[in-house]
Amino acid sequence: MYRLAVTRIPLHHEWHGDEDSPQPPLLLIHRGGSTIPSNWGRLIPLLERGRSLLAVELQGHGRTPVGDREPSFEASADDVDALLAGLRLGPVDVLGFSNGGQVALQLAARHPERVRRLVLASTPVRRDGMVDGFWDGLAGGRFEDMPRVYVEADLAVSRDPEHARRMFELDRRLMLGFTDFPDELIASVVAPTLVVGADRDVIRPGHFVELAAQLPDARLLIVPGVHGDYLGEALAAAGDDRALRAFLPHLTGFLED
Repeated sequence: MYRLAVTRIPLHHEWHGDEDSPQPPLLLIHRGGSTIPSNWGRLIPLLERGRSLLAVELQGHGRTPVGDREPSFEASADDVDALLAGLRLGPVDVLGFSNGGQVALQLAARHPERVRRLVLASTPVRRDGMVDGFWDGLAGGRFEDMPRVYVEADLAVSRDPEHARRMFELDRRLMLGFTDFPDELIASVVAPTLVVGADRDVIRPGHFVELAAQLPDARLLIVPGVHGDYLGEALAAAGDDRALRAFLPHLTGFLED
């Protein structure tokens, strides 16, 4: 019902952690404008001691090519599915943040056999879920407004000074074209889900409540902080991992329940 016939893009991916862990792998899907190091650089060292982690970079991000198709959450979910199929992985746990959460939700709806447990971190599914001024700011945004931490993180892995500009335009088109996720798609997700958001997020806290209520098997967690500091994300946390360490027991508790 939710399948699209489009060309797959091979995703850069890397393994971290304990390959002999009895826990299923945890798939990490980053936010827009990010790379694996900028999004997960502080989380991975705290989790890799006890489980296997598979991190990806989506279309046009970091070391994954842009390709010749328009960006969409559906197509990126199918890219992830193709990767998991190629790696011959059974159901995995999935943590998606922001745009990565939108991809993770599409993955769980389109390919339910791939997802054991799902964590949707600061994930919008409705345009009206964003805080006031978000869409106007995005419409008027320029590459020059992109935080330097993302530009420098992208350059560190892409080695191309113009790559970050292309990534910015791709992500901007993706979000400007964002339409509400259908109710029936959300209701089709069978994986147990943890919906997480911050009380000063760029997404309204009430939106997280509404999303959790729509999912068939969901828990809700609102943490103090901003968009991504509780994941140790480079811009939001700014080197301070206290919010991440406070969130970590909730994450591992849900995954190991």
